[in-house]
Amino acid sequence: MLTKDTTEILRDCDALLVPTGIKISIQKGSLVQITQALGGAYTVYVNGNLARVAGIDGDALGMVIMAEPDVSKMEGTTEQKIWALLASCFDPEIPVNIADLGLVYECRVTGCDVNIRMTLTAPGCGMGPVLVAEVEEKIRRLPEVTDIKVELVFDPPWDRGMMSDAAKLQLGLM
Repeated sequence: MLTKDTTEILRDCDALLVPTGIKISIQKGSLVQITQALGGAYTVYVNGNLARVAGIDGDALGMVIMAEPDVSKMEGTTEQKIWALLASCFDPEIPVNIADLGLVYECRVTGCDVNIRMTLTAPGCGMGPVLVAEVEEKIRRLPEVTDIKVELVFDPPWDRGMMSDAAKLQLGLM
């Protein structure tokens, strides 16, 4: 979702600067442009910077509060549920989920333990810890998962060839 309209913040709300992941507070009355509304979060352009606002704070933007779907009620294996959750995590600068971007190298489920190996589109991206925390938080919601380990790796380095065809099509690369 891309809008060019300026929106006034209706109440103070927390956000994370993109790409550093530094926590900021956007004050009531500030003017923002909403550039993306995906994966349970909003990306806004504010004071010359991009920032990520949690979906639960959608009302501060004059938008809907985005609630996370209850994946634990979804039918399928634990691994299928995890992939559905991974597909709900979005890079705040790219309107494609991390699974379709090819950022998830491995999802291994052993009993109640989950191990994820993932990367970033660029090694210097400061949003890495934020994306890792989001993946961990979402997967922890599954009642059948007792332990999760998310490892951020840079070997092999990510390239566009790792994207799904759907991601390439969405980004105009096909």
